[in-house]
Amino acid sequence: MQLSNTSAGYGVLAIVVHWVAALAVFGMFALGFWMVDLSYYDDWYRRAPDIHRSVGVLLFVLMVFRLVWRFFAGSPDPVAEHKRWETVSAHAAHGFLYVLVFVAMVSGFLISTADGSSVSVFGWFDVPSVTGRVKGLEDTAGQVHYWSTWALIVLALIHAAGALKHHLIDRDKTLSRMLVPVRRNG
Repeated sequence: MQLSNTSAGYGVLAIVVHWVAALAVFGMFALGFWMVDLSYYDDWYRRAPDIHRSVGVLLFVLMVFRLVWRFFAGSPDPVAEHKRWETVSAHAAHGFLYVLVFVAMVSGFLISTADGSSVSVFGWFDVPSVTGRVKGLEDTAGQVHYWSTWALIVLALIHAAGALKHHLIDRDKTLSRMLVPVRRNG
């Protein structure tokens, strides 16, 4: 197996990072959706948001790494059977996915740090507020976070449906390239 991408397919690193990020995004959405209804006296009232923030910071680091890796490792060539509109829409969807992930993470961070406090990442280290105390930031960031996470999940589901369409109906290599790393000989 090849670590880096080639023109024929994705390397093992891109595949692992893709699936870890996908699981984290859906897991964070589910956790966020569940935790907003917790009562003050629930055992998870403080623990769930701490986990959500910690994973969010780690996901941010992973996504920055992913962007840097994509810049240096490149991406495989489009599947030959793809129509032009499919290639263009896939590139646009990937771009919007990246934007939405970063908007969701930054807005989530701003919610947590609007009062000037830092975010503790599983007690390993703290990420300080970059804004200090800003009146009303928590509410504005909360709205941005809410809508960007919903948009992210909807677009990610459309992305997954497209991959399944290519696999089950078109029977091309689109999905298998993100499941099986390219071999050293291409």
